[in-house]
Amino acid sequence: MTAAWSALAASPVWWLALTVLVYAGTLALYRRSGAHPALIPVLTSVLVLVGLLLASDTPYADYARGTQPLTLLIGPATVLLAVPLFHQWPRVRAIWRPLAIALLVGSAAAIVSAVGIAWALGGSWETLASLAPKSATMPIAMPVAERMGGLTALAAVAVAITGIAGTMVSQPLLRWLGVDQDPVVRGVALGLTAHAIGMARELQLNPVAGAFAALAMGLNGILTSLLVPLLLACV
Repeated sequence: MTAAWSALAASPVWWLALTVLVYAGTLALYRRSGAHPALIPVLTSVLVLVGLLLASDTPYADYARGTQPLTLLIGPATVLLAVPLFHQWPRVRAIWRPLAIALLVGSAAAIVSAVGIAWALGGSWETLASLAPKSATMPIAMPVAERMGGLTALAAVAVAITGIAGTMVSQPLLRWLGVDQDPVVRGVALGLTAHAIGMARELQLNPVAGAFAALAMGLNGILTSLLVPLLLACV
């Protein structure tokens, strides 16, 4: 590696600009593919950036410092999720009972299935506690896992894999079930199982589905933080 490349790779501005460019490129590819689930930008951009970090031998800590300004956008973006949800409020009030049941059952099933499979395979308590909140969004899953004695790094990986995998398989699975044309069902399913990654995809495809995905993601996060301690106490 040349000295010039080393200096460039160490520059925080470089990684910030490169992250934006890589995401823009993978987003354009995703749109040109007709929103193919295997090409969701969260997956493809991460693969490209990880490859560049490995090729340049750049520590993740340097990359995180360089892209820190992007984290400032998380707060405003989260607040803006209330806008599409506000427009769907009459529909939410009309179906709140089945919606509440679906969220409760779905949240419990996500926790029980993850813990049950890990326990059957001989996973340690740290592993069980780390995987239990995998279907919640990362800012909720990581502290919940840590509080229960899990590893935050493992919880973060589990959340990322869950979101990417859930988004990729959702379209054929919902089509097979015959509910892929219902934006409410699709949004709730994606927000509940694939959290922010699934919600981001639905926001691009349909505002109604995106609004319900945001609602399901938020409520599932609350339910997960309440149910994980209760269900792990039974293990």
